[in-house]
Amino acid sequence: MRALVQRVSKGGVKVESHNYNERIEKGLVVLLGVTNDDTIKEADFVADKCCNLRIFSDEEDKMNLSVKDVNGEMLIISQFTLYGDAKKGNRPNFTNAAKPDKAEELYEYFISRVEQNLGAEKVKKGIFGGMMEVEIINDGPVTILVESK
Repeated sequence: MRALVQRVSKGGVKVESHNYNERIEKGLVVLLGVTNDDTIKEADFVADKCCNLRIFSDEEDKMNLSVKDVNGEMLIISQFTLYGDAKKGNRPNFTNAAKPDKAEELYEYFISRVEQNLGAEKVKKGIFGGMMEVEIINDGPVTILVESK
């Protein structure tokens, strides 16, 4: 499992075909990729790591605080393209991305684990498999890749 974690001053997701619009203020936008052999164990590890990453500044301007510590929000977007392999040719190969049924199950589980950590009111999500417009106002910029393996 891969999570591209971005510290943001604000973020949002919009899916016009579903009349769907979610927004967060200070927090994290997490682009989540699921691979073929991922399980709940990997989802727990990555979700907990994202919630506890100390990438927010303390009073001394050092990155010592987590999204929980700053009472921040998290926007979670499914992103199968994180498992795109572009080693050969110019068209990425996505065979390492989990099939949609498995990916959606682990994506939803990941969201529920984050809700346990932060509280459901602090967690927003995209629509799995939807064509989304994602707004990311990166703060820093700070971008961290979290992987289960």
